[in-house]
Amino acid sequence: MKRAMIGIIAAIAYGILALVGGIIGYAQAKSKMSLISGVISGVLLILCGVAQFRGVVWAGTLAAVITAVLIVVFVMRLTKTRKFMPAGLMAIAGGVALAALVADAFV
Repeated sequence: MKRAMIGIIAAIAYGILALVGGIIGYAQAKSKMSLISGVISGVLLILCGVAQFRGVVWAGTLAAVITAVLIVVFVMRLTKTRKFMPAGLMAIAGGVALAALVADAFV
């Protein structure tokens, strides 16, 4: 697999995870904020991944910014709740996705 594809895959995978997580958060806790933020961030990340694949230069930067913001949100939530799920998982997954996105910027 080409190294440059890793960032695209990471953006799309983290977008799907955010989207599904938002839907699950709404289904379990009736959290409209989880649904709204999960759908918006998830769809944006998926669109950024597709745009990266099509050669749009700024899409990787936007995906990295969205991912970084989500990491901050989930670390704050983890610090507040002290519950690993879902905040810890999303923070770790976000860190991996961000590392892949940043690595692609230097390819």
